Amino acid sequence: MATALSNLSSYDPTAVPDGKGKRVGIVVSDWNSSVTHSLLNGATNTLLKFGVSADDIIIEHVPGSFELTYAAKVMIEKAKVDSIIILGCVIQGETPHFTFVCHSVTEGTTQLNLKYDVPVIFGLLTTLTLDQAQARAGGRHGNKGDEAAITALKMMELQTRYK
Repeated sequence: MATALSNLSSYDPTAVPDGKGKRVGIVVSDWNSSVTHSLLNGATNTLLKFGVSADDIIIEHVPGSFELTYAAKVMIEKAKVDSIIILGCVIQGETPHFTFVCHSVTEGTTQLNLKYDVPVIFGLLTTLTLDQAQARAGGRHGNKGDEAAITALKMMELQTRYK
């Protein structure tokens, strides 16, 4: 028997660190924009809710998910951010393109996290259908943009503890 999924983005707001004084870069893919811009709204609203100033949220748009890691690298090197959130959506198609893009962004994000002293948060939806993507971008399963923002706040706080 299949188990019904609930809102996967539920969290305890008392466990989320304050973002006051933090500067967060968000790189968002414009491919599948009905999904990715919903992720962006979720991430931005969550950062604001937890004290990050609107002036300290820097948003860059890129054409597709493959370009997310390069833009994140540029922002780390040039924008003086405390964290980067990458947001994108790749939906399975009939060709191996899905696999190549998902692997590339995953590996690129890992490499950025290992090379730089700035947390890079993975907010790439990798779904089989548009319905699954919409369910995770403000739909019945929550908003992965919210989750990415909370992860950024927690990782910045972790980094601060050891400086």
